[in-house]
Amino acid sequence: MRHHTRSIILPVHNAEPWLDECLRSVLQQDFEGTMELSVFNDASKDKSGAIIEKWRVKLEDSGVHVIIGGHDSLSPRGVGYSKNQAVAQSSGSYLCFLDSDDVMMPQRVRLQHQAAVQHPSSIVGCRVRRDPPNSTERYTRWINQLTPEQLLTQVFTANGPTVIMPTWFCSRAWFSHVGPFDEGGQGVPEDLLFFYEHLRKGGGVVRVDQSLLLYRYHPRAATHSVLETTIWTHRVRFLEEQALPRWAAFTIWNAGKQGRRLYRSLTAASQRKVVAFCDVDENKIRKGFYCHEDSQERPKPRIPILHFRAARPPFVICVKLVDTGHPQPLALEEAPQWPPGARRGGTELYLLLPPGPHRGRLRGQPEVVALAGGPGLPSLQLTDPRQPLPEATCSLHPQCIPGQQELCELQA
Repeated sequence: MRHHTRSIILPVHNAEPWLDECLRSVLQQDFEGTMELSVFNDASKDKSGAIIEKWRVKLEDSGVHVIIGGHDSLSPRGVGYSKNQAVAQSSGSYLCFLDSDDVMMPQRVRLQHQAAVQHPSSIVGCRVRRDPPNSTERYTRWINQLTPEQLLTQVFTANGPTVIMPTWFCSRAWFSHVGPFDEGGQGVPEDLLFFYEHLRKGGGVVRVDQSLLLYRYHPRAATHSVLETTIWTHRVRFLEEQALPRWAAFTIWNAGKQGRRLYRSLTAASQRKVVAFCDVDENKIRKGFYCHEDSQERPKPRIPILHFRAARPPFVICVKLVDTGHPQPLALEEAPQWPPGARRGGTELYLLLPPGPHRGRLRGQPEVVALAGGPGLPSLQLTDPRQPLPEATCSLHPQCIPGQQELCELQA
């Protein structure tokens, strides 16, 4: 039975306002194979349990087997625990993850199952439609417009996994190889931690380029319980683990607040690899150096601050981008010159950006491995050094080309 079944994994906690529509979308799937729904009710105190029981009859009458688990403790155990329990009680050879406040399009299971069969060690996602339509508009654009290469090159971004958790579809065998989810409870980004472990184990990332999920945004969403500082810490550690060991030294692009934050967040070993900060702000450059006053080392580290033209790659670019409001693209000849040595053919930039909208297009830029926008905001599209492309384009405004003045305005 397990070999032929596809399991929809549905954790539930106080989902009464959305659960009818969510479960109706399970019933409306056009997949012709065997499906089951595995629900885990994580101490719901509303009418979620009654709604689940009502839909159990309708689903099973339509040939969808329903497994219901849960507990009625005073407090929920969290999303990671609920997902793990729903997976454990299910029997399918493929797992389709669904949040109780979202709605699947009828073809979701069919199309993602086709992709998962072709990519057995990948997480398969899909494009989404946001509800309300104008909520997190830039983040939704980022989700939907990443190229296949960028699904891997933008994994260091502040936006989180390049295919979002409510769209995940994968084989049970691969989930068991990577998982389970972290069960730390509220405030733990269990999806990000699983995604990083998936990448560590060589997993791929694939997206079905159709909108297969109505992805709801509301104040009660579990994602709001995860602090930005928690996400930042995990991102920096993953950067140190996956990128920095390959470099004997590197430059932090931005001598301002965010660049200094990155430096202070690094381990002592990584801090010793920082040979300079670079910037375009003459006031910062005139200071000559950054002194890490909180360091336990004696003498305290003094890191030079250079003009960006004098700096040498590789870089970790940590820039807050703001909308300069240019209505028209600037001329190509005004495009900024990159630092000496930042040439095509192997230069790697790992970019970590805090929130801020951006408009711009950088031509002739060196290969970029990762660039981050803030939560809910776009990032530049990236060039993978393994497959060089002629340009990197802004996902928001592909026509824009920032000039030297705009570059100065963008620098935090």
